[in-house]
Amino acid sequence: MTDITQAPRGEIALNAVKKSFGEGAFAKDAVSNCSLTIEKGKLTVVIGPSGCGKSTLINLIAGYDRPTGGTITMDGKKVTGPGVDRLVVFQETSLMPWFTTYRNIISGPEARGQLNAKTRALADSLLERVGLGAFRSKYPSQLSGGMQRRAELARAMINDPAVMILDEPFRGLDAMTKVLMLEYFAQLFEEGRRTTLFVTTDIDEAVFLADRLIIMCNKPTRVREIIDVDLPRPRRLADLVESNEANQIKMKALAILHSEAMKSFSAGSKSAADFVEAYSKRATGAAAH
Repeated sequence: MTDITQAPRGEIALNAVKKSFGEGAFAKDAVSNCSLTIEKGKLTVVIGPSGCGKSTLINLIAGYDRPTGGTITMDGKKVTGPGVDRLVVFQETSLMPWFTTYRNIISGPEARGQLNAKTRALADSLLERVGLGAFRSKYPSQLSGGMQRRAELARAMINDPAVMILDEPFRGLDAMTKVLMLEYFAQLFEEGRRTTLFVTTDIDEAVFLADRLIIMCNKPTRVREIIDVDLPRPRRLADLVESNEANQIKMKALAILHSEAMKSFSAGSKSAADFVEAYSKRATGAAAH
């Protein structure tokens, strides 16, 4: 088991990636001509309108599905399937309800026959690191939503992935818990600088976390714009509210997202209509600053 604070690994490159569903005349592209790089040691945030194909992109990068065209490589080697070098934290909790917090965290090494004294010591360290030392014997149903998210982060980190992939992991949490989890996750990233891909539909979340913000087009998805977020770390959400630079990045991203959502809106998409309404409120609030 390697040290979880080792030097960053795992640069992922997508080159002209395409993913279609269906056959022949019924084939429909979810991803088309998508090229991007997830840089080593950076927190890359992907944001786009709901339903644009972000989850499809995650499945391709994680190796759960294969592209119809183009290539995906990690450190120059073609991605051909899932691997412990790329671990995904999903939107919904995937903790096993019949396992305690500790047993959930060690489930990966245990399943691979790699459970030993060193792994158990690392599990104990991770439990303390994510603030769950006192909850090691609790079951998922006895944990709050935020605690479950922290347990899942620890369960991923014990496998020492080169790349962490997170698919809207804080969606569904109440507002206060979400703020706490965002700042907590940012601290974890800053401690280890693990290569991270974070997918979201929340612009405030995106700007707060990102080193690089990748804005996706409406379906079929591809890269519309890349914005470098050169805000100093460590970051606090309260500080970013008053930051002119952060607000300029947010407004630029919102304008692009709005134009993409309008394409779906004109086609009758309910999720796009919701975004347009939310955009109007956020744009008004940001202008007030």
